[in-house]
Amino acid sequence: MKQSPNDAHLDAVLRSSALVAGGFMGDDPRRVMEVVDADAGALFGLGVTTAQVAQRLKEITERATRGLGTWVEIDEQYEAMVDEARGLLPCPWPHEGYYPKRVTTLKVVASGRTFRWSDLNIHMIEAHGFFEGKGSAFRIEPAEIVGILF
Repeated sequence: MKQSPNDAHLDAVLRSSALVAGGFMGDDPRRVMEVVDADAGALFGLGVTTAQVAQRLKEITERATRGLGTWVEIDEQYEAMVDEARGLLPCPWPHEGYYPKRVTTLKVVASGRTFRWSDLNIHMIEAHGFFEGKGSAFRIEPAEIVGILF
C-alpha cells in the first residue's frame, strides 16, 4: 500500500536524529505504521491494550520518582529508579506535547534483568501505539514488557 504524504513525513521525522540520538526507528526497515500494526497485533494476541501497558508504566514511574534517583521497591519482584534531566522532549507526531526528560529503569530482582522507558515512550505507547522501531535505544518489545508486567 502506498504511504500517504503525512505518513511519509512522520517516517522521515522518526528516522531522523534531530529529536533524539539515533532516531525513534533504530535500524528497523519497516514503515512506522507497519511497526504500529505489528505491535498492536502482538498486544492483541496477549490480551493487553496499549492503555494498560501505559498505565502500568506510569504507575511504576510515579512510585520510583519518590526515590529521588535511588532504587525503590515496587513489590517483591521489582525495583525501579528514575533519572531526570532538565528540559522537555517534544512528541514527534504532529500535535502539541512535551514530556520531561525522565527515564525509568525497572529491575527484575530475581534475574537482575532491566527494562527502561521514558515519559515520551509512555505517551507514544498510549496515544500512538508506538513502541519504537527495532534497534532504537528505547524500543520496548510488547511481548517482553507484557510478560514482565502482567
